[in-house]
Amino acid sequence: MAWYGKMTTEKKHVRYSILVPVYNSSTSLVELHSRIVNVMEKTGSFEIVYVSDGSRDDSWKIISGLAEDDSRVTAINLSKNFGQHNALMCAFSYAQGDFSITIDDDLQIPPEEIPRLIAEIEKGYDVVYGTYPKKKHSFFRNMGSWLIRSIFSLIFKVQIPITSFRIITRHIVQSIVGYNKSFTYIDGLISWHTDSIGSVEVRHESRQQGRSGYSLYKLISLGLNLLTNFSLLPLQMATIVGIFMAFSAFGIGFYFIYLKIVHKIAVEGWTSLMVSTTLFSGIILVLIGLLGEYLGRVHLNINNMPQYAIREIVGNYKTEDNSQKNKEISSSDG
Repeated sequence: MAWYGKMTTEKKHVRYSILVPVYNSSTSLVELHSRIVNVMEKTGSFEIVYVSDGSRDDSWKIISGLAEDDSRVTAINLSKNFGQHNALMCAFSYAQGDFSITIDDDLQIPPEEIPRLIAEIEKGYDVVYGTYPKKKHSFFRNMGSWLIRSIFSLIFKVQIPITSFRIITRHIVQSIVGYNKSFTYIDGLISWHTDSIGSVEVRHESRQQGRSGYSLYKLISLGLNLLTNFSLLPLQMATIVGIFMAFSAFGIGFYFIYLKIVHKIAVEGWTSLMVSTTLFSGIILVLIGLLGEYLGRVHLNINNMPQYAIREIVGNYKTEDNSQKNKEISSSDG
């Protein structure tokens, strides 16, 4: 019998929570679930939390059916597409395990690689990423991923390649789940709370069905989100550019004065005036746009733009309101 929302049945201790953000992946979900179960039944007590992030295919029908048939499964249906990181924040709020493992829904990361993450985090890390020798994505997807990793390394000084395949200890999950802003980036939150981060090499396979939910546009938006929500770097760079341009303008001005006074050379002005006006106008517009990005995010956060919204939950066991519980734990720890 399927239950919707919170239950009254007591829940057993869970060692591992497998968290899967789902978006239009109906063709791979049954196989993914079967392979996860086969791996985890040999590993320890576990649960699986699927979050349908506004899927338009039969993904919700499939994962809700899995939840009805298996008491270890929770299926959550979001009211719209909020993005992968927001969907995972929702999954973290319902995770009960001592360790949370995040994995994509497209089978490019084989579930059989999960024990490698577990073995590595048992060495004492707070977080372990599964890294790939070669990502089997398209050229533009790889370029976008490289850009995100480069921005992340620049901001957080973390040299380990970040991926969506990770294992996180419960106390780190409890620390980051209290972050309720609409624009979020999980790896940034992790880096705010710990530098005990490891990595292990895992397989990355070619996509067999469907297409990636990350377009080039979404990757660029994610990079901009990372820069403007977790760093002052763009503003600091703008300050440096402004100082450089100001000194350059003073230098050019003094040079023209020198030519006029010492060498009696009159500088023709129309072309240089138009070029400099266009240059400075472009720089000013870019800086105004940058400030607008920061102010826009502040405005949306003040107006409580939701990080995610749940339409329904299907599960066969008690699900506490971890979101509130973890916020209280995080506040007391701070």
